[in-house]
Amino acid sequence: MERLTRLVSVITPVHWPSVGYLADAYASLAGQQMPDGWDWQWLVQEDGQDGLLVDQLPDDPRIMAGTGRPGGPGVARTLALARAEGEFVKVLDADDQLTPGALARDIAALTENPHIGWTTSKVLDLLPDGTTQGWDKDPPDGPIGRGSVLAFWKANDYRAPVHPATLCMRRDLLLALGGWMALPASEDTGLLIAADVITDGYFIAEPGLLYRKWPGQMTGQLAHREPAEHTARMRIVEARAYALRSLLSASVLPNS
Repeated sequence: MERLTRLVSVITPVHWPSVGYLADAYASLAGQQMPDGWDWQWLVQEDGQDGLLVDQLPDDPRIMAGTGRPGGPGVARTLALARAEGEFVKVLDADDQLTPGALARDIAALTENPHIGWTTSKVLDLLPDGTTQGWDKDPPDGPIGRGSVLAFWKANDYRAPVHPATLCMRRDLLLALGGWMALPASEDTGLLIAADVITDGYFIAEPGLLYRKWPGQMTGQLAHREPAEHTARMRIVEARAYALRSLLSASVLPNS
C-alpha cells in the first residue's frame, strides 16, 4: 500500500552518559505540531550492544530502537540511517531538545525551496541552571549560498556559522554523501560542510534546538580538543569538502 503520510526521520545516537536525558528528548519530539499529512519516526541507536535502551523508551509505534558495535556517534547515526523511511532526516542528540515548531519549520523550508538540500536553525545553549544563551553571530534568516559554510569555517578557526546539531537534510543527499563521517568527533560538522559544497542550504533564525551544556557532554571533554586528533579531523573534513567541490566543478557530480 502506498504511504499516505510523509515522514521526517529523526536520528538519535545514544551512549551511556546521555541515556538519562532521552525522556526530555522524546517529550520535545512528541510535542511537535506537524503539518497536515506529515509525521515523524524516531530512530534511536545505541552506540554499542549493552542494552542501554531497555526500558528507556516509551511505547510509541513511531520509535524504532537499534544497537550495533560501538564506533562513535557518526557510526551509530549511519547505522540508524539504514532504517530511515522519511524523505527528510533530522538529527537530535540524546541530551538535546527540539523547540516547539522546529520540525514544521524545517519541512516548510525544504518543501518551499526545492533547490536547497538542508536546513539548520538557531541554537540556544541550555545551561545547568535552566537558563538559555544564544550566539550573536548567526546568519540572517534565509538561504545559505553553496560554499558559504566552508568559507566561514576556514576563516574562523574551524567554527561553522551554523550548528550541525540542528541539521535537517534531504535523505537522498545524505545517502549520496555516505551518511556521517567515520570520525570520533566532528562527524556532523563534516557532513554539514560536505552538504554545503554540494547544495545551497537554509538558515532558520527562530531557535530550533536547546543544546544542553553539562559535564558529560562529549564536546566538552578534553579529548575533543586534543591537538593531534583535532588537526587530523579538521584536515580530513576540509580535504573531503575540496574533493567534492572539485568533482562538482568538473561536472562529475550533478549540480543541484
